[in-house]
Amino acid sequence: MSLLFRAILASVALTSQLFGAVPAASASEAPSSAAEGIYAAAPPRLLQIRTLVVDAARQTSTGSGFLVSADGLAITNYHVVSQVALEPGTYRLEYAAADGSHGDVTLLGVDLPNDLAIVRLDKHDAPFFAFNKAAIEGTGPQKGERLYSMGNPLDLGFTIVEGTYNGLVEKSYNERIHFTGALNPGMSGGPTVTADGLIVGINVATRRGGQLVSFLVPAKFAEALLRRVSTQEGTPNLRADIARQLGAWRAALYASFAEAGFRSNALGPYRAPDSAATWFNCWAQTNMGAKPKPRARIDTTECSSDTSVFVAEDLNTGAIRIDHSLVTAVELNQFQFASALTQQAQPRLLTAGPLRKWYTSERCHEDFVRAVPGPQHPPLRAIWCARAYREFDGLYDVSLVAVTQDDGREALVSRLSLQAVGYDEAVALGKRFLETVEVIR
Repeated sequence: MSLLFRAILASVALTSQLFGAVPAASASEAPSSAAEGIYAAAPPRLLQIRTLVVDAARQTSTGSGFLVSADGLAITNYHVVSQVALEPGTYRLEYAAADGSHGDVTLLGVDLPNDLAIVRLDKHDAPFFAFNKAAIEGTGPQKGERLYSMGNPLDLGFTIVEGTYNGLVEKSYNERIHFTGALNPGMSGGPTVTADGLIVGINVATRRGGQLVSFLVPAKFAEALLRRVSTQEGTPNLRADIARQLGAWRAALYASFAEAGFRSNALGPYRAPDSAATWFNCWAQTNMGAKPKPRARIDTTECSSDTSVFVAEDLNTGAIRIDHSLVTAVELNQFQFASALTQQAQPRLLTAGPLRKWYTSERCHEDFVRAVPGPQHPPLRAIWCARAYREFDGLYDVSLVAVTQDDGREALVSRLSLQAVGYDEAVALGKRFLETVEVIR
């Protein structure tokens, strides 16, 4: 790089610091030149956010963040600061900036569904990132546009990554941007910008088992949270606010799920319900290729939602799943077949994490029902299991299993699994689910 170009870069960087924006890169610039210009001005704005155990004064986790105002407000992911939000007496936050500065961090507000948080630093009159207007208004960027993500991956130092904007993720309830770029642990909460250095998204996740499949929170949610926190008086009770936000989010989720309703799909001699919501992915498999040859054929379909929300390191919730197994006897008598069905029909709650910390004990009820009169609706053996949340009143994880009882050598095992659902909602959805199971022999 020539001395003249370096001087121009330094001049543009200085100007941007005065006005709170990152220097623009001309559309005619080569990608590497754009990245160099963006990163040259980024250090005062880029942060590593560290969570420390108060008594040990040692970090327990790290993430990234970035300044968005001259008075020290910064954005990061909620999951980066969740330990402090939930247990402020045990953990505290500090920052280390790419320019070498460091200090204390105060958590001011969170957006649980969109995995965002606003913090305040002891930095004043520092340069900051500005938002891309088109991204806030929903009119940009364009698919294929080159983007630049920044953060501190694996605590190795601040990094810039070039990638591509691929629009919003399809079949997802929560809005996420599909970013083709190498996000790594530690970059969570960092900024992703256009070639002119304006924020279009916040680093949030990467798909394990994929190649450069990463995800960003759209900038409009960060800008909205910033406006809310900037006008609030004092710091809210964050733990109570998390409970309120979770309650509002899951109420909207299950209203959308109920409005979409169940649609009926053929599976052998039965018709089985799955969701008509657009944010479900469905797959099928069979055991017929297994060796040795199975004594019962099992053809399975599974539809699951991309709806989980991060609450704590050991609690992700909000998932919905529908699965069906058509079980057909091959070399089993009726008694053996009944035993095989019992194994297939075991309740399985969509629950992870320390059970006693987050949940009460599971309770189940079993009965024989006919959901709707008429020959097209077979008698069902129904098993209902529920577990309540200790921290969030009125929320449950529920599993409903239904087994058809109209044939001694073939049966449909249907399962509806719901996380963070209200009890009355679960009962109503379960009733509709059972009513959609039909036989078409």
